[in-house]
Amino acid sequence: MANSSMPIERLQALDSVEKEIASCIQSAGQALTELSKDKASMKQVESHTSQFLKTLNHVESELSKHINYLTQVSTGQPHEGSAYGSVKMYKTARHRIEHTRTRLQDLENLKNRALASTARPMSAQNNP
Repeated sequence: MANSSMPIERLQALDSVEKEIASCIQSAGQALTELSKDKASMKQVESHTSQFLKTLNHVESELSKHINYLTQVSTGQPHEGSAYGSVKMYKTARHRIEHTRTRLQDLENLKNRALASTARPMSAQNNP
């Protein structure tokens, strides 16, 4: 049961990181807004910048942990959970084969008609 909750915990941690990224962007925006004012309060700018850097460092740390975990559990094998690409290629190949069969049948019919039309005049000449 502990294994099934582990992915959920990891997803929740990534959700938390995503919220921290939004907070980081908000702090950067507030610092820039303060700087764009005619009479910018350097104390406010420094406060927002400090918050931005603190949050950014935490985000970087958390993402590094997740990347390290994924590096450890990765087998280096391609993901086999989706067969969409293979199924799509198979269907495309089947469609091409059917199209080729149809075209070959059309050519066979044309050949047979041509042979039949050339055989008739010869048989008519041989039976006077």
